[in-house]
Amino acid sequence: MARNHYYLSIADLAHARGDDPRFAYDGAGPNDFATALQQALRDDALFQRWRAVQPDPDAVDSSLGSTDPAAQATAQVADLHTDVDLVTDLPMSVVRHRLYLLIGAAWQLRDMRAA
Repeated sequence: MARNHYYLSIADLAHARGDDPRFAYDGAGPNDFATALQQALRDDALFQRWRAVQPDPDAVDSSLGSTDPAAQATAQVADLHTDVDLVTDLPMSVVRHRLYLLIGAAWQLRDMRAA
């Protein structure tokens, strides 16, 4: 599978949280977020916790639980927002799902290129 480099932007990381506090990011800054995102993509623990509370866990699309043990994420403050660089072979559907669990809709995809 091809590796992609996703360039993301978060307008207000201090207030960026997913809708459900059981799965939402609860860190203090860009490094904490990069670590949380990287971990969420490297293993399926966050996905499994989310799946377990769904009305019919067996009906959940198992492809959303895909992982990339080599996923790499970095984040840094730039002006008044946070820039996130993510390199992974996971499809955008999986990346999007994990981001929504962690920080809701508080992010924007700026660019995507082959890594």
